[in-house]
Amino acid sequence: QVRVVESGGGFVQAGGSLRLSCAASGRTDSRYTIGWFRHAPGKEREFVAGIAWTGRTTRYDASVEGRFTTSRDDAKNTVYLQMNSLKPEDTAVYFCAARDGHLVPISLLEYNYWGQGTQVTVSS
Repeated sequence: QVRVVESGGGFVQAGGSLRLSCAASGRTDSRYTIGWFRHAPGKEREFVAGIAWTGRTTRYDASVEGRFTTSRDDAKNTVYLQMNSLKPEDTAVYFCAARDGHLVPISLLEYNYWGQGTQVTVSS
């Protein structure tokens, strides 16, 4: 079982940057894939980005491609989501979620362990 906790959310103006962190615990190995999702008011929770446990496979939604980057530091058991050129439509609660294996699916149903979320607000 993996426990994940997000941090790093906040308030930023359009064009600004934030870096979210997802700290994982509960396992002695790092063989889990992390997905980033977001949930905006009135919308369904959606996939944003993900990174396989190898670190060599990443996946991004088209809406964030080129602006967001996910990476992992297994020595710190932490995965990051660097968000640049933020837009008001990026405003949402951001979640990280973990799953076993090396695949990076976009369906939230494929992820077993979820954090509590962190709010990101981008003003215009």
